[in-house]
Amino acid sequence: MTEADRTMTDPVESMAVSVRRLPADASMSMHVVFWVLQPALLLSVLAAWLMDPQNPALFGLTLLGVHLLLGALEYRMPARRHWHHTAAEKTVVIGIAIITFMVGGAAGGLYETYLTAPFDALRAMLGLNLWPHHWPLIPQALLAFFVSELIWYWMHRAEHRWKLVWRLSGHGAHHAFKKLNAINAGANHPIELFLIVLPSILVDLLFGVGVAAYGAVLLTVVQTAVVHSNLRLNSSLIGWLFTTNAWHIRHHSADLGESNTNYGCAAIVWDRVFGTFGDSAVIEAGVGPREPTTMEKLLMPIREPVGSVIAPAGRSRRSSAP
Repeated sequence: MTEADRTMTDPVESMAVSVRRLPADASMSMHVVFWVLQPALLLSVLAAWLMDPQNPALFGLTLLGVHLLLGALEYRMPARRHWHHTAAEKTVVIGIAIITFMVGGAAGGLYETYLTAPFDALRAMLGLNLWPHHWPLIPQALLAFFVSELIWYWMHRAEHRWKLVWRLSGHGAHHAFKKLNAINAGANHPIELFLIVLPSILVDLLFGVGVAAYGAVLLTVVQTAVVHSNLRLNSSLIGWLFTTNAWHIRHHSADLGESNTNYGCAAIVWDRVFGTFGDSAVIEAGVGPREPTTMEKLLMPIREPVGSVIAPAGRSRRSSAP
């Protein structure tokens, strides 16, 4: 019996499938997706950005294009068939994602409106002129990307380390889903968007990055979609610096020890540097044995759902968390 046959007939076996390995009977298209998809998407968005570095429409086009492509591939060649969304589930997640992106846009606008002038004054007062504006745009975008991901790494790690931060951020809502697909990249509690958009804005305002910050944001948009995707993707080379879905799915594990690893949503390099990298196939995603209702997800900043085992609650858990 092939691995593909087993995933159709044995749900326990299918849950243990490693997304970073291909089955022996994989088709040519599966091989292409496995080896080429993630680097091709990253290179494509950088190329499109270089052609018009200040095109505001590129964000929406990237967001829509990447999710349509990944959604079609997930339907055609899912790594886990039992993670297919039903029509009702997909509708709910898309609705949450739309609200999420609207809140994120509003949060980013507020930060830029009220923080730009103070940060400009701070840079002038301190004489901060550290950003390498003389570099080509691609290296600048990559630098902005990895620096902003360093900030997010510590913010994200704090969400999993301290109960108060977990609650106030609403981060548990993002972990509550039992089925992961690319669209889950946008399935966050609206409150958390005020944190998620902050690192890239801080890097831009603190260092006066300029147009390269936009390139970094586009890379992040692609990466967050890819790392939540229900596809088989290579992790052997690109996975040293960039997060792959194998690494991020482990972070979404319903096992506390596995979940407290791989905090870099887009750049896994910081987990490798700070000792929180983990590598193993995941049996089950979510915060516990069942998926909370939509209302329970929205109320997670106030009340943890019954059966949740991922929240940083209790001295024994906190002492064992990285």
